[in-house]
This record gives sequence, structure tokens and C-alpha cells, in this order.
Amino acid sequence: MRNLEPKALWENFYHITQVPRPSGKRKEISDFMANYGRSLGLETTQDAIGNVLIRKPASAGYENHPCVILQGHMDMVPQKTDESQHDFEKDPIRAYVEDNGEWVTADGTTLGADNGIGVATAMTILADKNAVHPPLEAFFTVDEETGMFGANALEAGVLKGQVMLNLDSEIEGELYTGCAGGVDTVARFDFTPVAVEEGDIAIKVSVSGLKGGHSGCDIQLQRANANKLLFRFLKEAVSEYEARLVSAQGGDMRNAIPRNAEAVVTIPQEGKDEFMALVDEWEDRFIKEYDGVEDNIHLAAEQVACPKEEMPEDVQDFLIHAIVICPQGVYRMMIEMPDSVETSNNVGVIRMDGNCVEVVCLTRSNVDSHKEELREIVHSVFSLAGASIEFVNDYPGWNLSLKRPIVSLMKQIYQREFGNEPSLKAIHAGLECGIIGQNYPNLDMISFGPTIEHPHSPDERVNIATVQKFYHYVTTILKEL
Repeated sequence: MRNLEPKALWENFYHITQVPRPSGKRKEISDFMANYGRSLGLETTQDAIGNVLIRKPASAGYENHPCVILQGHMDMVPQKTDESQHDFEKDPIRAYVEDNGEWVTADGTTLGADNGIGVATAMTILADKNAVHPPLEAFFTVDEETGMFGANALEAGVLKGQVMLNLDSEIEGELYTGCAGGVDTVARFDFTPVAVEEGDIAIKVSVSGLKGGHSGCDIQLQRANANKLLFRFLKEAVSEYEARLVSAQGGDMRNAIPRNAEAVVTIPQEGKDEFMALVDEWEDRFIKEYDGVEDNIHLAAEQVACPKEEMPEDVQDFLIHAIVICPQGVYRMMIEMPDSVETSNNVGVIRMDGNCVEVVCLTRSNVDSHKEELREIVHSVFSLAGASIEFVNDYPGWNLSLKRPIVSLMKQIYQREFGNEPSLKAIHAGLECGIIGQNYPNLDMISFGPTIEHPHSPDERVNIATVQKFYHYVTTILKEL
């Protein structure tokens, strides 16, 4: 990977992959970036939360040009295959060039090209003494993936730039001038456990092998959600086979489509064979339903040690019904761009801690009122099931605008340099542009990037040729701003 072109960019990306940086682990990557800026002799600051701002003076003759902000986030989504022993808190990412020589990917984990390639691009420009550009501010945020905490902590007046290039999009040749806003719904079911029936046995049921993916960029691919599959199965197991729910968990990031989920249930001992046959029946059903979309679905069951306590039947039933009926996937498409998702919901995380089950959903929309509409549907589902509800990490969308000056300039440059027009899009993922724009309403912003497939999943990979093209594009833009 370190021999790819542009060499300095890939070298910087390699060094980023060696720093453990899952969302929430801020200090090491923040210090790494701050030390990088200082090693170049550039003005470098870290704020209280860990955001890093590096300023580079303009090239000769560009001193009076508008200051440009290069913006990206330092954290990555930690997802790995079932077989991987990777520890995201300690281990470096093992990135490599695929056999066909077209892609860089990682060994059993997310790659972190989202947004490591964007960060490495800015690092390379900061270090290049021959680069031609206006005054630069490279602004690197923490914890974008878990709630855009770094962008939310940015105060008015810190940034001096008039134009911001957000380097956090994933399809080369597309310019993003709008993005979805989002909000997390946390539904909490508290309960007092009851005793397991005498003579019952315990079975662990697990869903695995799903592709997962980014709950914004990949939501339209109709991939299976492990939480939804598991609870569809549990509904029949409980209603027809006397199963009782002991525990459940699935997914670990609200912005990733869950790849795995598992539950422990108790059943009468004499019903074990029928229950196992039901598992096989539902596995076949899921495989047929997702033929052509998923190619490795597994629904498995095994007997485990029987606990002494389980959920009360009413809480169990309300939880199962709520998850089964909760919207998942695309809710509305955009009217102006019929091939683009406008509004969606992801049942991202189910976790159990003691005598409480929490369900976390991420609702996204490019239209704030439709985000509120779907949020209230999710709220109603869980409220009717008796859960307590909290809304957290509510962030605004970035309103679609095709009339920004930077859009016109970048279209002209792309056409001239590459011979075809770029597409203008509104991305369904969340970008920090909407949040930063609240404190900097006059900032001229756009988002773009190289081609990164399946971010937020272990299948994540970045196309090598588009990285080279992207870097050429960024440096050419800076020369002409």
C-alpha cells in the first residue's frame, strides 16, 4: 500500500491505520494529528474535546485569496468479521492491496478509509512545500461516527476560512451539496426478572454472516438487519413453541446495519427437537428472502446452561412486537432526485444490561420535518410497548443548494480535468457540514471524496485509481480558489 501513488498520501494513510481510533478513543489519534502539525512547524491547536486545527500560510501570490478549510474526522467505525480477533482499542488496522490491484481493504475489519483517506489527503497538502494554495485551515474532528461530537463542540469564531472542502464522501465524481440530518431514539425496557419454569432448558439462537454496511450510504441496498431477523424468529418461537426470552443483543453501532444478533430463550425440554427444526426452517426462509442480496446468512441454535431467571412474559411480548413492527430501511425517496434516499430508519443496537433492555434506532432524513415524522413513528411504536424513550444526538441536515459559488467552480474544474461533468447529489449519510454551518452560516461548503465501498462494514474498501484522481482534483481546486 505504501508504494501506491500519490506516495505521500498513502504513506500518511498507512500511519493513520497504525493508530487505534475507534469512535470514543480520542486521545491517541488527536495527539498524533496535533504532533504531525507541530512537526511541520505549523500553527496547531487542540480544543478541550480533542479536535485539531492546523493552519498553513498561503503560497506566494495567494496571500489575499479566500482562506480554505480542509475538513475531515479522525475516528472510524469498528466492525469486524465473526472470525476476527482484532482489538480496535489496541491493534493497528491490517490494510493491504487486493489481488486485482484496484482496491485497498483490511484483513477482517473495517478499513477506516472513512474518513482516513480524507484526513491523509489534508495531511499531504499540509506537508507539501511545493503545493500551490490559498491560506489553509485543516480541521480534524473527533467522534463523528457516534454523534458528531467534535463538530458540535466547535465554537463560532474559531475557523477563519470562507470556503470549506469536506473530504468525507464516498463516490468519486459526485459532489454533495446537501446531507441528511439524524436523531437517535433510545427505547428502554426495565423489568424485574421472574423464575425460569422447572424442567425448562436454555437455547442460544444467533443470526450471523450478514453483510451489514453504512446505515446511510447502504440503506437502499435492502441488506438484512440481524436484529429484525432475530426478532421475527422469536415472535413465532414465543407464540407457538412456548419459548421465553432470557436475554437479547445485536449490533454495536447505531449507524451500521447490524450483522450479528443473538438471544437466549428457555423452552420445555420435550420441545427441543421441534425448536431446532424451527430454526432450520427459518434459516431457509431468510436465505430465500435475501437471495441475491445476502450470501452467507446463518441462523443457528445451541443448548447452553440454563439460567435461574428470565424476562416477565408481558415485557418479553412488548419488546418482541415493538422490534418486529419498528420501521427498518428506506421510508421515503427524494422527489427532486428519485434515485436518492430521503428518509430512513435503522434498528441499530439491542443491548441488555442487568434488568434493562435498550433498543437504539438512528433515523435519518434530508428533510427535517420528515425526520421528525419518522422519529415520532418510532417513538409511538416503543411508547405503546411501554418503553421509556429518549432522543439523543439530534443533528441537522445540510439543506440542498446548487447555487453555491464553490459548486460552479468545481463543476468547471472537473469537466476540464476529467472530460465529463460531475453529478450533484444530496447524500443520505450525515455530514458535519450541517452542524458546522449552524455557527458559520456564510461558509461556502461542498463535500466530495474517492470511491469507498461498504464503509461501516468489514467489506470496506477504497478504490486506488479514484484516490489518485481525488488528490489531483483537490490540489487543482486549491490552485484556482
